[in-house]
Amino acid sequence: MPASRTLRPASWLVSAGRPADAGAPLNPPLVAASNFLAGGARQYARSDATPTWEALEAVVGGLEEAPAVCFSSGMAAVAAVFDQLPPVAHVALPEDCYQGVAKLADAGVARHRWTVERLPSDDVAAWRGAAARADLLWLESPSNPLLTVVDLEAVCAAPRRPGALAVVDNTFATALQQRPLDLGATASLQSATKFIGGHSDLLGGVICTRDEALLAGLRATRALAGATPGALEVFLALRGARTMALRVERAAETALELARRLEAHPAVARVRYPGLPSHPTFETARRVLRGFGSIVSFDTVGDAAFADAVCRRVTLVRHATSLGSVESTMERRAAIDGQRHLPPTLLRLSVGLEDVDDLWVDLCEALEAAHRGA
Repeated sequence: MPASRTLRPASWLVSAGRPADAGAPLNPPLVAASNFLAGGARQYARSDATPTWEALEAVVGGLEEAPAVCFSSGMAAVAAVFDQLPPVAHVALPEDCYQGVAKLADAGVARHRWTVERLPSDDVAAWRGAAARADLLWLESPSNPLLTVVDLEAVCAAPRRPGALAVVDNTFATALQQRPLDLGATASLQSATKFIGGHSDLLGGVICTRDEALLAGLRATRALAGATPGALEVFLALRGARTMALRVERAAETALELARRLEAHPAVARVRYPGLPSHPTFETARRVLRGFGSIVSFDTVGDAAFADAVCRRVTLVRHATSLGSVESTMERRAAIDGQRHLPPTLLRLSVGLEDVDDLWVDLCEALEAAHRGA
C-alpha cells in the first residue's frame, strides 16, 4: 500500500486498503466472520476486527494521516466520544447541531453524567472562553442545517484543560474539503452513512485521531459496547469510498450553481450556502474549507405549509431525510423532532449527481406548483 502523503486524495481513495499479495483479489473481499481459527492475530471479530473494516480504516485514516476507528453508525461514533468523558464533565455544544447529538447530550444531563452549555457556532470568543472550562468542545462545521462554518483553527488553538477534547463533526465537509486535525482538533468524526458510503444503503461512522489515549479509549468502547460495523456495511462503505472524490467534487459544483439560482427565485426568501458571499461565514469558509460542500439550505416564502408542499411536489429530488448520496434529497428540517427551533420554512437540500439543469427544472416546477396550490 502506498503512503498517503505520496498521493493526492483522489488517488489515495482508489488505491489504499487493497490486498498486495500475488494472487490476491484486487478488491478486499467481504469477510463475514465472527470468529477465527486459533493461533493467528485474530480470535473474535468484535475485539480483533476483520480485514474488511481494517481496509476501510486505512482508506479513511489516510486522508487525515491519522489512525481511524470505524463504528456501526455515526451516532455510535458520537456516543463513543461522549463515553470517554470523566464523571460530571462539562460539554460545550453548538446551538445549531445535529439533533441526534443534542438528544444524546440531553440524556446525559438527565442522568447527571455531564453538564451542557450551548454556544452560537460562529462566536469564536465564546468558544475560546468555553475551552478553558469544558471537558469536550463539540464542534460541527459546516453546521446542520444552517451551514455555519466555524473558525476551527482559532477555536482549537485556545488553551484547554488537561485531557479536554476538541472534536469536530466533519460529515458535511468530509476529509476532502476540511482536515480538522491539521487545524488543532483532537478528533475528526464522519458519518460514513453519508458521503463515504454515498449510496443510501448503509449505516456507519468513523473517527480519526492522533491522540493515542483517545484512540485506545475509542477502540475499547467499540468492543465493550458492541458498536462494531457490520461486514456488508464496511464492504459497501469501502466500495463507495473509491468514488468519493469524484462525487464530492461534482455535487459541490452543482450545489453552488443551484444556490446562486435559488437566491434569485421569487419564491425563495433566503439561501444558506457557505460558497455564497451573502452567507454570514463566507469569509471563514473561504479560509478554512477546500470546497463549499453539497448541502444547500433555503427558506421559502410563505409558511410551513408552503414549504411542505414544495417537498411533496419535487419528483427528481427525493423527499427524504439524510444526505451525501448520489441522489438529491430534500426535507423541511423544522418538521423533525428536536428541530423546531429552526425557521419553519427552511428546506435542506442535499445535492446529488443529477444534471444541474434537470434539478433546477424540478425545483422551479415544485416551487411554482406549491404557489398555485397555496
